[in-house]
Amino acid sequence: MTSQDLAALIERRKRDLNAVILAHFYQPPEIQDLADFVGDSLQLAIQAANTDADVIVFCGVHFMAESAKILNPGKMVLLPYLQAGCPMADMVTAEELRKWKKEHPGYAVVTYVNSSAEVKAESDVCCTSANALNVVRSLPADQPVLFVPDRNLGAWIMNQTGREMELWPGYCPVHNQLTAGEVKEQIRRYPEAVVVVHPEVPPEVAALAEAVRSTAGILKYVQESPAREFIIGTEEGFLHTLKKHCPDKVFHLARTEFLCEDMKKINLEILAQALERQEHQIEVPEDIRQRAEQALKRMLAIAP
Repeated sequence: MTSQDLAALIERRKRDLNAVILAHFYQPPEIQDLADFVGDSLQLAIQAANTDADVIVFCGVHFMAESAKILNPGKMVLLPYLQAGCPMADMVTAEELRKWKKEHPGYAVVTYVNSSAEVKAESDVCCTSANALNVVRSLPADQPVLFVPDRNLGAWIMNQTGREMELWPGYCPVHNQLTAGEVKEQIRRYPEAVVVVHPEVPPEVAALAEAVRSTAGILKYVQESPAREFIIGTEEGFLHTLKKHCPDKVFHLARTEFLCEDMKKINLEILAQALERQEHQIEVPEDIRQRAEQALKRMLAIAP
């Protein structure tokens, strides 16, 4: 089938099922263009929690689809490519977290949304990169905190808030590869460009940026900035969104290879097949779902 045929089939099946298609900013351009809503993790969680559609088709990775099911358990949630995962989320397990908590009683566990349902269920509150600062600031000042699992996001929060936290030794393999040397080289090549990066980058890279923001925050920053040229420190799929919303501005990736392979596993054919067959339904055991829901709802109650 041609791309046009697949797009028509997707639209038809979406109507038949009363489905909504949610896509992350890192998805391929053709998926973003077909989606009903494109956003970052916080925006997508809000959409998933509030939709009146019968079926949520999540074009992202596994933890995102799980979060949708946790927040809206009465809906059918489909992840078109079931093996689309997140290496960072795999760097912490519920068993490991339970062991840590037992050895360190009294800590509040703040867990990045890039984590499994089981890990969320062991957490006090979740956060996204968009509202992480305010989530941590909402905790009592004398409360010791463990931040799970992204050490780079945690380090940035500590730098911004002045609050000490214990950091789980996880990271995003894609963002963590970005080096200060690569950013300095791009600055040399494009001296007029403003550097904007995601907080999942290493601290020495964040220190070189004019702004550190979530993906939605980067978009807002670029839209409001008088600058015309930017060096962008996040996954390459986001350039499609930036160019669509800011066609008069110029963007350079902070590094040549800035690709999350898991975010590129869904294509039109796979999406069409998932809708046609209603396959790859996401389920979360109810006892885990209820505890994870508490942590996610606390997250959603705290604005960026």
